[in-house]
Amino acid sequence: MSTYDIDLVYLWVDGNDPEWLVKKRKYLENKTGLNIEATSKARIADNDELKYSLRSAEKHAPWIRKIFIVTDEQKPKWLNLENEKVEIVDIREIIPEEALPCYNSVIIEHFLYKIPGLSEHFLYANDDMFFNADIGPEFFFNSDGMPIVRLQRAFLSKWMNRIRKVFNIPTNIYRKTIDRAAVLIQEKFGKYYSGTPHHNIDSYRKTDYRNAVEKDFRDEIFSTLTNHLRSEHDIQRIVYLYYALAKKRGKLRYVSRKESCRIRLQKHDFMKYITSYDPVLFCLNDTHRATDKDRERVKPFLEALFPEKSGYEL
Repeated sequence: MSTYDIDLVYLWVDGNDPEWLVKKRKYLENKTGLNIEATSKARIADNDELKYSLRSAEKHAPWIRKIFIVTDEQKPKWLNLENEKVEIVDIREIIPEEALPCYNSVIIEHFLYKIPGLSEHFLYANDDMFFNADIGPEFFFNSDGMPIVRLQRAFLSKWMNRIRKVFNIPTNIYRKTIDRAAVLIQEKFGKYYSGTPHHNIDSYRKTDYRNAVEKDFRDEIFSTLTNHLRSEHDIQRIVYLYYALAKKRGKLRYVSRKESCRIRLQKHDFMKYITSYDPVLFCLNDTHRATDKDRERVKPFLEALFPEKSGYEL
């Protein structure tokens, strides 16, 4: 067991909340040329994933000191706020005023380190990410307290990226924001990392996160604050994992599906992935290709995996 505290941070939105939807629709009025990646229901759909992710955390990682849930003037109706291990953090507590209104999770993620009371060592998860096996802190941090940086091997190398740009091969917003992060690290430190996010729970040190935002990449990150919706000009948070590697303050590990498995919602047999790979972590990833019928299958699947109510629930 580690000798230091480790917290867990979630970013969560209830896209079914009428009041929140009114705010967003008002902002979107008269906006044209919007990319489906930025406005897709997948960005905001809530299928109670957070409830089951918390059940998985309590069951498989009880050593987590505290859980922070970052929201936009919301809170889950089922959440037990009398539990001292959980706290709601409104985005206005951490992001600069010029970023408001903010319907871009990428921007919010740049300021996680400003969460009041957050421990030096912390984990970050989206609400669709789950623990699927008992694990200890050493899964996320090595014996020196440095984060283990989990990446997925990229199908596109640096040279393929260049070929894609020369021949104007189209790509999506998400890929472009990862490319921006990789280029920033290369320009600053002369190191290029081609690994991509593994779509699962990642580990960070608050000091490194802060130094990247407030010192090494301040101008680049602050120039994106007014991207109120997702934009190809954003900088994906993988920049903080690349940063830890470049500063020799992180240990690189490429993942397999047995360690970290991403299940897309449009894939119909969720349980097949669990039984085939028995992953330590898994992500049930909503995308703009998923349908409402796909989303209806989420809760029964998660209830079967995590049927026991946690101490985070009323």
